[in-house]
Amino acid sequence: MSGTIPAISVRGLRKRYGDQQVLDGLDLSVPAGSVYALLGANGAGKTTAVRILTTLIPFDAGEVTVARHSLPGDPQNVRRRISVTGQYAAVDTLLTGSENLTLLGELNHLGRRRSRRRADELLDQFHLTDFGDKRAGDYSGGMLRRLDIAMSLVAKPDIVFLDEPTTGLDPRSRHEMWSIVRDLTASGVTIFLTTQYLDEADELADTVGVLSDGRLVAEGTPDELKRLVPGGHVALQFENLTQLDLAAASLPQAHANAETLTLHIPSDGAVPSIKAILDSIDDPSITVEKFSVHTPDLDDVFFALTGSGQPEIASVR
Repeated sequence: MSGTIPAISVRGLRKRYGDQQVLDGLDLSVPAGSVYALLGANGAGKTTAVRILTTLIPFDAGEVTVARHSLPGDPQNVRRRISVTGQYAAVDTLLTGSENLTLLGELNHLGRRRSRRRADELLDQFHLTDFGDKRAGDYSGGMLRRLDIAMSLVAKPDIVFLDEPTTGLDPRSRHEMWSIVRDLTASGVTIFLTTQYLDEADELADTVGVLSDGRLVAEGTPDELKRLVPGGHVALQFENLTQLDLAAASLPQAHANAETLTLHIPSDGAVPSIKAILDSIDDPSITVEKFSVHTPDLDDVFFALTGSGQPEIASVR
């Protein structure tokens, strides 16, 4: 919302390793209580950006604020307000689920009693109560991942960094993880997500940033990014060939398919564009049998924006 202090704010972030400029003036802003997905090919600077935001490495230049605390000036308070869940579960498989959570609570200075209470709360929240007394080594992959994220929430962080949270999970477990992420944001937690699954970003993210050569080449909602890539169209199917021809005469940019009685009209899928198409065929003698909007998916966006020859910045905001 307007005037709300962002959970994460980055301006002009730069990081160099030797002769390689890994981050070259990165700018991004993550609203509190939202999911921000950072996408990028290997070597784009994605991991470096996350390591900087989580206080693991220093940076060369720029302004960084995480959970209202600046870096590099106040790393201790940043660490108190964030949690990081890596690609692989950081769980002690020799301990039970309850013991893992209780131990982490004690390490966070909650005390024995509060740690046990917090462990019980999280086991219930992540549907692991029936397995709390079982060794984590006996958990399925999906259960282990749920426990891992539960451990990251012991200290009630404001921001959770999720690095490839569903790698190696089966489809059912992936959907369970998506549900957990939605529940977290509904409770006010901010999620900073990195993922190689573009459908995951499409499903979860309020905002997607595409990183290439150390800079954002695009940022926006998944639907906004899809409209950046050519190939979107509206398909209209009619009752008969006469109606198809009438509609085609009103839409000279359309491609007609006489066999399927369908018109394909180039469109970005936005409401004004669709309204203009429908207004053009607003004729009582024309009946549209079927109507559909086709837009590129995030795979198309990713390859288009991170390939050669793309514009330096393609902003939708």
